[in-house]
Amino acid sequence: MAETVVLYETDDKVSVITLNRPDKLNAISPELMQQLLDAFARADEEPATSVVLLRANGRSFCAGYDIGAGPVSPEWRSDPIKAHKHLAAQLDFEMAPWNLKKPVIASVQGHVMGGGCELVMLCDLTIAADNASFGEPEIRFSSVGPAIVMPAIIGYKKARELLYFGDAIDAATARELGMVNRVVPLAELRAASLAWAKRLALVSPEALYATKLAINRGADAAGFTNRIHIGLDVVAPLYATKTEFGARFREIVAAEGVPAAVRWRAAQFKE
Repeated sequence: MAETVVLYETDDKVSVITLNRPDKLNAISPELMQQLLDAFARADEEPATSVVLLRANGRSFCAGYDIGAGPVSPEWRSDPIKAHKHLAAQLDFEMAPWNLKKPVIASVQGHVMGGGCELVMLCDLTIAADNASFGEPEIRFSSVGPAIVMPAIIGYKKARELLYFGDAIDAATARELGMVNRVVPLAELRAASLAWAKRLALVSPEALYATKLAINRGADAAGFTNRIHIGLDVVAPLYATKTEFGARFREIVAAEGVPAAVRWRAAQFKE
């Protein structure tokens, strides 16, 4: 029987979804992907709730995709078509909060990295603990996330800097850039995020649904969803391309594990 890595409960008019893989910093595994998709679908159809709160147990919200869970050179990296198919499933997963009828509030702490950072940007609202760190470091390993959503959230200049270098920013900076709505002390995050969700639930479900739909339709009229899919079309072949840094990264992963490989590459970017 599969381990439960995503928890679901309701609190008043709020569907609370909790990532529950704290020993792995809630890294996105196939099991977590499927269970989170199931939880989102359940929340969207829950008749008693009108708001969804996405949070995580442990010291970090999400460290990104669990690249250490499978083979170092997975079969889907063998050609661009297979890579595109694999990444398309990840993109559908990350777009789930955007596509829900109900607004989704992300409550984050610690690492908010890679696919976890993209997932949070595709939520409607974000409240962060003061220790949260946001970033997409994949480019350092010759990879790019499936949802290049950051430019639409914070603007091209800063998004280029963060996506080109793979640097991380703290919660205060993320708020200044418009990636985060609120920042609170870590000890207050759980209570503050639930209180915020319950305050939003005071609005009628019909009004929330209509407002989210109007915003999303406007974004799509301006090409939002299309630009996300175009990004996937462009970056997917990169995953089937052998690069010097990508090959070395995977060699270190195989020999010493993912943390060692990340430390090796991060050390080269220190200023």
